[in-house]
Amino acid sequence: MKRAILGLLVGAGVVTLVVCLLDHRGEVMAQHVAPYSQPAPQPGCGGELIAVPSPVGDKGQMLTVLDPRQQTMGVYWIEASTGKITLRSVRNIRFDLMMTDFNGDNPLPREIRLQLEQR
Repeated sequence: MKRAILGLLVGAGVVTLVVCLLDHRGEVMAQHVAPYSQPAPQPGCGGELIAVPSPVGDKGQMLTVLDPRQQTMGVYWIEASTGKITLRSVRNIRFDLMMTDFNGDNPLPREIRLQLEQR
């Protein structure tokens, strides 16, 4: 249980770091000078990415990172014992989400729509 919590914390820390680094869009951190009037940073350093951790027993966890702007998702595996992070999959889901149904049970959405239109 302690390893799962540690893995979750490590994963959350890595995601926060990645999001913060991406938020600066190529600026060199040592040269970035924030003005005194700059508002306090919001949680997630801009909130552009969404990270969803999924613990998998004591072995580690899967971390799904969603980019709503690019409609893309990436899946990472975080090894609990070593902290090693491996990219497992990346997919643009834009066209996936344009489908009206896929691998669903009857009645399908178009069948329900047709039944409702007949009333």
